[in-house]
Amino acid sequence: QLQASGGGLVQAGGSLRLSCAASGSIFVFNHMGWCRQAPGKQRKLVARIFSGGYTYYADSAKGRFTISRDNANNTLYLQINSLKPEDTAVYYCNAERRGVNYWGQGTLVTVSS
Repeated sequence: QLQASGGGLVQAGGSLRLSCAASGSIFVFNHMGWCRQAPGKQRKLVARIFSGGYTYYADSAKGRFTISRDNANNTLYLQINSLKPEDTAVYYCNAERRGVNYWGQGTLVTVSS
């Protein structure tokens, strides 16, 4: 199971760190990542980190988002800086293992202008 947390209401320009705690070892996953779904829009990949440490960012996330993982604590993070109103969305963590995708329940980020 994946449990996301850390969302909230923040003013534009602020920062948040989202966390995604796994119930077991995250070493088993080929990759883990964060997606977001804005109101009325499709869910989109924001960032991904692979087991070897390689990271991928969507264009909208480059420069402001940082994905990282704490293997000892089985937790995935997403640091978001310089938040913008258009970052408002429900953020979901996910992980893939042997072709199966696992999802957390989502955490809401609301950015006020």
